[in-house]
Order: sequence, then C-alpha cells, then structure tokens
Amino acid sequence: MIRLENISLGYGTRTLLEGVTTHFEAGTLTALIGRNGAGKSTLLRALAGLEPLQAGAITIGGQSIAELDGAEAARRVAFVATDKVRIANLPCEDLVALGRAPYTNWIGRLQAVDREIVADALAKVGMSEFAHKTMDRMSDGECQRVMIARALAQQTPVILLDEPTAFLDMPNRYELCRLLQRLAHDEQKVILFSTHELDIATKMCDAIALIDTPQLLHQPASEMVAGGAIERLFGI
Repeated sequence: MIRLENISLGYGTRTLLEGVTTHFEAGTLTALIGRNGAGKSTLLRALAGLEPLQAGAITIGGQSIAELDGAEAARRVAFVATDKVRIANLPCEDLVALGRAPYTNWIGRLQAVDREIVADALAKVGMSEFAHKTMDRMSDGECQRVMIARALAQQTPVILLDEPTAFLDMPNRYELCRLLQRLAHDEQKVILFSTHELDIATKMCDAIALIDTPQLLHQPASEMVAGGAIERLFGI
C-alpha cells in the first residue's frame, strides 16, 4: 500500500495539491487524470521520491519514502517516464536488467537469479522473443512493453507510469492497459498511471484519482463516473 498523509505539493509560489490524504491498495490499477498543468507528473515524481513535498508524508508499507536511500526507494517504487527511449546497440534484455541495479553488488554484476528475473519480466509482457533485439528497431508499443518489463524486474510493490499510452495508436493503448490491468491484479501491485484518455480511465481501471486543484478526488472508477466529477472538471 502507498499512503498519502496530508500532503501539499507545488513549485515556486504555485500550489498544486493541498492537504491530500488517501491511499492506493495492492492489486489495483488506478488512472491519474486532470487538466494540463494540474500536476499529474509532479505527483508521480513525488510518489517516487523524486520531488519534495511542501508538507505531509508519503509512505509505502508504513515507511516514509523521503527517509529511504536511493537503492531502498528503488526497491519500493519503479517509475516509467513518458519519454521515448531508443537506445541503439543495447539489447532489450540488457535494458531490462537495469531494473536489477538496486539488488546487485557494487560492481553491478548479475547473478543467475537476476537473469531469471529479467527473462521472467520479458515473458510477462510478451516480449521474450525481443530479448536480443535493440529498441531502435522496434515500435512504440513494443518499446513501452520493454520499459514495463524493466519496472517489473525491479520487483517493487508499486509501479508508476507517466502517460504510458502517449505515443500509441488506439488498439495499442487498449492492449497496453489490459497488460497493466493484468499485472496489477495477478502480481498484486499498486499500479498508477497518468493519462488524458478518459475512456481508458473509466472503462479499464479499478479506480481514478482526479486532480481538481488543489484537491485530489480518489474513488472507484464506477463511483467517479456516477458522481459526475469528470464531467464537471472537463466540461463534457
């Protein structure tokens, strides 16, 4: 479980969130939505321990993310950024193996168990046959699956993704969300991703976290739809 305890978040003189308390349960896929500039990416970075809070605390398993060192935080939270990744001459299995960095010794040498975890992560996202291929020769959807495999290789209870469907066509958006849904449920992980795709958020996610500055409304997707909060925020 990841818990937000009376957090406030912003930058400069601008407040994005204020006095927010909520929690995200294991085994749930949650969409983070809000207007442009509402702070979706900033909140995800704060949840990953990459952005300081103005007030409050974020805890994972009862421990404050701010009190963890880099390696320990990386064992708790995996973060998949929105940037396109195209690394020539680096096989996919080696990129996924970067997810083992928090567990390897000081020279970063992979043990047999690490290689098994990498292979298993690729298999879970349906990318085993791409293990020896390089991402500069792959589609956006295939590359995104590899980045999710890297997050899985970290073996964290929490996975955060910043607009993972941004560069995908409609069929691949739904396919990727079905993958995230399966991983959240089967692996009992907290998976939270930001998106502008309201149809995906309402139809494919267990819950929705809606930023209505400076508040965060977090409800089961069915309740969010029935309550009309999405329509009020976006004027639809």
